[in-house]
Amino acid sequence: MRVPKEELKRLIKNKLHKAGLSESHADTAADVLVFADERGIHSHGSMRVDYYAERIAKGGINTNPNFNFEKTGPCSGVFHADGGNGLVAAKEAMVEAINIAKENGVAIVGVENMSHSGAISYFTNMAADQDLVALSITLSDPMVVPFGGSEPYYGTNPIAFAAPSSDGRKITLDMATTVQAWGKILYARSKNESIPDTWAVDEKGEPTTDPHKVNALLPIAGPKGYGLMMMVDVLSGILLGLPFGSRVTSMYSDLSEYRKLGQLHIVINPSYFTDINQFKQNITTTMNDLNNIKPAPGFSKVLYPGQNFDAVIEDYQTNGIEIVDDIYNYLVSDVVHFNKYNNKSPFAE
Repeated sequence: MRVPKEELKRLIKNKLHKAGLSESHADTAADVLVFADERGIHSHGSMRVDYYAERIAKGGINTNPNFNFEKTGPCSGVFHADGGNGLVAAKEAMVEAINIAKENGVAIVGVENMSHSGAISYFTNMAADQDLVALSITLSDPMVVPFGGSEPYYGTNPIAFAAPSSDGRKITLDMATTVQAWGKILYARSKNESIPDTWAVDEKGEPTTDPHKVNALLPIAGPKGYGLMMMVDVLSGILLGLPFGSRVTSMYSDLSEYRKLGQLHIVINPSYFTDINQFKQNITTTMNDLNNIKPAPGFSKVLYPGQNFDAVIEDYQTNGIEIVDDIYNYLVSDVVHFNKYNNKSPFAE
């Protein structure tokens, strides 16, 4: 069904507030989740509210965290999230990074002891909206085999990037370091459809086309994706003194405990390196150049990264954001959560 953006945000905010978040934190969290739904990234939108509400209600997210930003150098700092909501902590840390980059040209800000932070392009877009370039990376659940391995070690460890143009558009990259997202496996299970043998492996580490036998995901481009997810793990885990690799806790292992996840924001002020107006114009030229490249057979147009979101956003702004009926019914109900995630295996359903 279709729901107007502001109504969807209000419903999510109310549900998270009822679960235990403060009104201001619930408002920020709802904004990040609607950002994802509005772009068609439904795996990180309103479908997550039930999970967040259960973790909040069971004490696995600190509803009264002592957020503290520790500036460790002219261009660096650590945002201590104190087990608080990751959507809120990552946003507040990006605000600090933006302020540092504006003043000193570059900022590197880590976030430690946070919970899941959703679609991380939300945070890089914050910087691009202020004529800055940003990269954000974060830890996630161990669901991926290292190249040549048969057991999960790393998470999908996403990477987001954003840069501003001269006409208001943005180049936006938001990607996991796996061939395919876990949500695609779940979708294939629900349809009893097979999957390509390049997506995942079974318990023996063998490629599988049966979504019900998936025991781990595969990294993109083999050793290259493996290297990228290791890089993310080092910079958003080990660098911040946090659990890393297989030591990162699952989203579902114990909803009464804090996750202790990490995230790293890198923000660059282009005006410290070149003329900002020329920089933005060159980004616009890049976008236009890509759109004007002759498409390959089977393609109608070459898109710049993030352009695929534009049509979705325009449609949803006009006709309302499309969400599953069951999710809407949950959001308008008096139920806080369905008590279905605690100690659930990420590969169980």
